[in-house]
Amino acid sequence: MISSNSNNRLRQLMQQVGLTSYKALSEATGVSEKQIRKLRRGQIAQMRVETLEKLGRVLQVSVGELVGLGDWELGIEEQEVVSRRDEVGELRREYDRLQAQLLQQRQELWQEFQQSSVQVLESLLLQLPTAAYAAQQNPQAPAVKLLPLLRPLETLLHHWGIEAIATVGSEVPYDPQQHQLMEGTAAVGDRVRVRYTGYRQGDKLLYRAKVSPVVS
Repeated sequence: MISSNSNNRLRQLMQQVGLTSYKALSEATGVSEKQIRKLRRGQIAQMRVETLEKLGRVLQVSVGELVGLGDWELGIEEQEVVSRRDEVGELRREYDRLQAQLLQQRQELWQEFQQSSVQVLESLLLQLPTAAYAAQQNPQAPAVKLLPLLRPLETLLHHWGIEAIATVGSEVPYDPQQHQLMEGTAAVGDRVRVRYTGYRQGDKLLYRAKVSPVVS
């Protein structure tokens, strides 16, 4: 026999999570309709705690609240088991929340460290590639000694996911979103030569590349 109190309360819980039938509840929880009928009848004593936990997760209530649908009272030992399970579940949820919060804080601190480091290295990031390009054009120039300094810097930038917009000396179509004209004028798509490289980190633009129009 279906318990009106248990059945009505179960219906309310189902409506709160958008479930319109007991079949839908069964599919959402993986609990058989036979077990759900026991819950509707208030026969909680015949159900396993694991089954109640599955129902509770979908209905967004504790095992203790589901137990309240029953037409019986738990013994002292059973009450303690249910209470302990609820406490453990609550502690687990709090642990997961704190872990997620800690991870987010670590990511934010790491990003702040990267940003502050990039600001400190700004002059080096922008000037060194241009000096290295000049050294490559004239191997006899003293600046050629700067080339080995680029390798650890390039490794660091790669590790941080920072990449150059374009290499110094290359000719590229002008894009005002990524390029800054140092002189003259240029329309979008015009050929320009990169004089100082720019950088981006993922979708974030750090520095626009400084360019000059290519005179044909």
